[in-house]
Amino acid sequence: MPIKINYSKKTLNKSSSNIVLFANEKFNINSLKKILSVSEFSYINDLLKSSDLKKNILVFEVNSKKKIILISIKNNLKTSDIESLGAEFYGRINHGKNSEYFINTDTVTSKERNFTSHFLHGLKLKSYEFKKYKTKKNTRLISINIIGNKNKPSTQNQIKFKALEEGTFFARDLVSEPGNVLHPDEYARRLGVLRKDGLKITIYDKKKLKKLGMNALLGVGMGSIRGSYLVTMEWNGAKKNTKPLAFVGKGVTFDTGGYSLKPARFMEDMTYDMAGSAAVVGLMKSLALRKAKINAVGVVGLVENMVSGVAQRPGDIVKSYSGKTIEVLNTDAEGRLVLADAITFTEKKYKPKFIIDLATLTGAIIVCLGSEYAGLFSNDDKLSKQIMIAGEKVEEKLWRMPLHKNYDKLMNSKNADMQNINYVGGAGSTTAAQFLQRFIINKTPWAHLDIAGMAFSKYGGALNSGGATGFGVRLLNQLIEENYE
Repeated sequence: MPIKINYSKKTLNKSSSNIVLFANEKFNINSLKKILSVSEFSYINDLLKSSDLKKNILVFEVNSKKKIILISIKNNLKTSDIESLGAEFYGRINHGKNSEYFINTDTVTSKERNFTSHFLHGLKLKSYEFKKYKTKKNTRLISINIIGNKNKPSTQNQIKFKALEEGTFFARDLVSEPGNVLHPDEYARRLGVLRKDGLKITIYDKKKLKKLGMNALLGVGMGSIRGSYLVTMEWNGAKKNTKPLAFVGKGVTFDTGGYSLKPARFMEDMTYDMAGSAAVVGLMKSLALRKAKINAVGVVGLVENMVSGVAQRPGDIVKSYSGKTIEVLNTDAEGRLVLADAITFTEKKYKPKFIIDLATLTGAIIVCLGSEYAGLFSNDDKLSKQIMIAGEKVEEKLWRMPLHKNYDKLMNSKNADMQNINYVGGAGSTTAAQFLQRFIINKTPWAHLDIAGMAFSKYGGALNSGGATGFGVRLLNQLIEENYE
């Protein structure tokens, strides 16, 4: 549902309909006497005596034309709780005919100085819908008027949160597109458009990738009539000699599994196998829009894994960009082949401070963690801790999983330097991460986020209404803000 937020210096008009006011966790409204009329105050105060005060939001119909919405602010709310409260409020106003609301920020009781910014951020994130291909359009626009002199979002916060929302929505849009629309050719074209936001975009097509020796990535896309690409997005907001932060994403726009064909049931969901790359793209867009004071690079490998007479076969051996050879035992373990070349290329070309890759890499991580946590694998304790703390703050949680040299033997091949899958059984997510770690050549701090269970939600979550979540954009932005700006 489209949301328009208007900032006004006007005071609240007592005749206004749909007034949103805040109260403490006990719904004590004594502080609202100067805002409500005597009759309204008395009416609501009487109704509160028989209301369920455990709820966060209570709605009172003062008359046929006026509603007063009371929102309880619990003690010691985290910023993520405030965002969830904003999302809950959106859930209440997303129905019915009312389309205009007045939020009085003077009534905010929270000590969190950015309360209103986080509240509106949660509201906006929850409002996202992908209705592009619906022929019957919903033209309803919800107008939110911010009225009051206190607790109003600063101009800086408005820019920051708008950038985060635009980056997250861009990522969600990319993941939501069907495979016949967002194939690698179209994806690369859309990334080229990001130049207008101030990003330096370089697109390596199949010819350039072949010259570079990115045969692991190219092998995945062999069966498709579409191109295969590596796209780099650079943002330079700090001094030139400052090492960049690097983010790498898996961009398999549709994954049939290749000759190791996936079951037909739910194969339609494999449009979101590029969600790791979408998170990187959304992050880079956000950084550019808010003019982040860091140097960062996003690198995405864009391919389509199809079946055809020229597709890669199980048993093929390819030489990666790093020079290491890989026996492809399973063509459905394709994401790690794309990331292998992209990771080594990023490390060699940009010599970054760290590399974080994101990928919907394994079904095994869903078996392990469900849709509550993404899997985190890393060679660096400090970076891991920073990522996990950032994830807790924005409710994009991670659970650190093990890496150990003993897992290497499961990925060793008799015919090449390594094989792309562990057929002995068990530790599917760990052995995939162990495989990726081999392509960190110069001991760069590195973390791998397996987001297979987090990138798409059938039923919706606190800050999304179902479908693509944009997981990773806000997490990585928080990591950067907190530790590197």
